[in-house]
Amino acid sequence: MSSRKLIHTASIAALAFGLSQVALAQNAPSASPSTAPSTKSTAMQATGSMAAANLSRSDRKFVEEAAQGGMAEVELGKLAQQHAASDQVKQFGSKMAADHQKANEQLKKIAAAKGINLPADISSSDRREFDKLSKKTGADFDHEYMKEMVSDHKKDVKEFQSAAKSAADPEIKNFASSTLPTLQQHLDMAQQAEAATKNESSTKTSSAR
Repeated sequence: MSSRKLIHTASIAALAFGLSQVALAQNAPSASPSTAPSTKSTAMQATGSMAAANLSRSDRKFVEEAAQGGMAEVELGKLAQQHAASDQVKQFGSKMAADHQKANEQLKKIAAAKGINLPADISSSDRREFDKLSKKTGADFDHEYMKEMVSDHKKDVKEFQSAAKSAADPEIKNFASSTLPTLQQHLDMAQQAEAATKNESSTKTSSAR
């Protein structure tokens, strides 16, 4: 075979091989955007899992209990706006609902970044307290609600002081320290409102005599 025929035959073979490769490439399945794994999502999940694993047990417990307590304050605050007789108690309930809702949103962001699954509902003890208060109205509600708020906020202030001082995670520690002044204000307001409800009760008792 002449050299010209050899070159011509080689060219045809090369062209045929090239066309077959194009066809294979066109028929090859492409990764669907909807089914392809999200690198960003996977990385975020991995970061959250690592953060959760590195959290101390006390830090995790503080976040979970603070979230439940905050939800309870919101629900009870809304209840106070409906059942209270005193304007002071109603205004206190409104502030509780607003301030604790704001703190809850901050805590949710921290928990999400740390890979913490927050409780979906308030604790069983807070639910019992809510159910008990929901059956009361007027002065009876005012007295019981403010008594509960003083007790709750004394406990909250103590727990947030401890976390602000001893939490190992910087973000959780900062959340506790930045929220603490608001809780201390709530406690002062609760004590004042409780004293006012006691005075009103004493005045009514004296008038009845």
